[in-house]
Amino acid sequence: MPGSTLELGRPAPDFELANQYGEPVGPSSSPGRLAVVVFYPFAFSGICTSELDELRDNLDIFTAQGAHLLAVSVDSKYTLRAFAETKGYPFDLLSDFWPHGAVAEAYGVFNTTRGMAERGSFVLDANGVLRASTVSPVGQPRQLDWYRKALDDLG
Repeated sequence: MPGSTLELGRPAPDFELANQYGEPVGPSSSPGRLAVVVFYPFAFSGICTSELDELRDNLDIFTAQGAHLLAVSVDSKYTLRAFAETKGYPFDLLSDFWPHGAVAEAYGVFNTTRGMAERGSFVLDANGVLRASTVSPVGQPRQLDWYRKALDDLG
C-alpha cells in the first residue's frame, strides 16, 4: 500500500503552484486557515472526477471549518481550467506540471513509474503542521468520511 513519508505533528512542505487561472496558490496563501491538500492522478479520469465531484457536492464540510481546499494534479493549468469549468469546481485546482510532480514528490505521493500523483490527502493546521493524512491504493477512491473526521478532530 502506498504511503507518505511525512510525519504527523511536523510542518508539511509549503508550496505555491498555479491554479486553474494561473494565480499562485498554496497552503500559506490563506494565513491562519486550515489547508486540505488533495492529490489526484489526472483531470477528467473516472475515479478522480467522482472524488472531486463528491468534494464539490459536500464543500460545507470544508467551509464549516474554514478550510482552504487545494486539489493538486500533474495536469497543466489549461487542462485544470477546462476541468473546473466543465465540472463547476469552486475550489482551487493546482498544477504540479513543472517541475513535473515536484510537490507530489515532496509529500511522498509521486509515482515515478506512472508519472502521476497518487491519491493522497493531507490536512494542515493554521500553522502548516500536518495533522492528518491518508493515501489510497491505485484504483481506490478516498472516503468522504475521512475528511469529515479529520476536520472534526481539529475543531
